[in-house]
Formats: sequence, C-alpha cells, structure tokens
Amino acid sequence: MSFIMVQIGTNLKNIDNSGVKLVKCIGALAGPRQRHASFGSIITVSIQKLRPKRRLFLKVKKGQVMQALIIRTKIPSNNSHNFSFFENSVVLLNNQKKLIGTRIFGCLPKNLRYSKFLRLTFLAKGLVN
Repeated sequence: MSFIMVQIGTNLKNIDNSGVKLVKCIGALAGPRQRHASFGSIITVSIQKLRPKRRLFLKVKKGQVMQALIIRTKIPSNNSHNFSFFENSVVLLNNQKKLIGTRIFGCLPKNLRYSKFLRLTFLAKGLVN
C-alpha cells in the first residue's frame, strides 16, 4: 500500500467560499526537492475550475497560481488517530498566508487546533478526532 499523500498533478477540492471549485497541485513549499505533501502542508496550486454563479465578483481567476493549505486527505494521517476523509481538500491562502474565504464547508480534523492556522477551527462547522 502506497502512503503518498498529495503530489504534483493531484486534483484537489476547495472547501472555502472563495469561488473556486477545483485546483491542481503544481508544487510543495516544504523544500526545493519536496515531491509529496501531507495534511497541514502548504502547497502551490493552479486554479482549474470556478463555481458557476457570481463569476464577476470573484477575487481569483482561472489559471491563477496561489498557495493552499491541505485540510483533508484520503490517506490516513500518521499520528495516533488514524482517520481519513473521502476526498483531498484544501483552502486557499494569499501571499501573506491568510485565508481568502470567510467560511469553510464541512468539518476539520482536531489537529488544526494546535497549528498556526487556528482561525480555521472557528470558521468550520465542527472538528473530528
């Protein structure tokens, strides 16, 4: 069984209300030769698909390169709680590593409570172990 989380070329779902539906990973920011990223990592993404309504008022455009934080992965995390989600998901960040969206759809892992992205836990509907 392969434990590769997210690598270059992986399609990811966006779960905030920034207007983006689908993004594609084009690089990991952990190091110059970093190929894989896991839960809680910041990656570089290219915007592939936008949500159909309100395209005129969006802050982002198709094909734009941005940074994103990985929130959910299909592969179980390697900490004491081995749980996984049904999809790979991210939230978009700006250049100052602040959230673009103002809401997050769905629940998040409780591990984010102890990271520098504590604000995510307040915007989500709930936390899971």
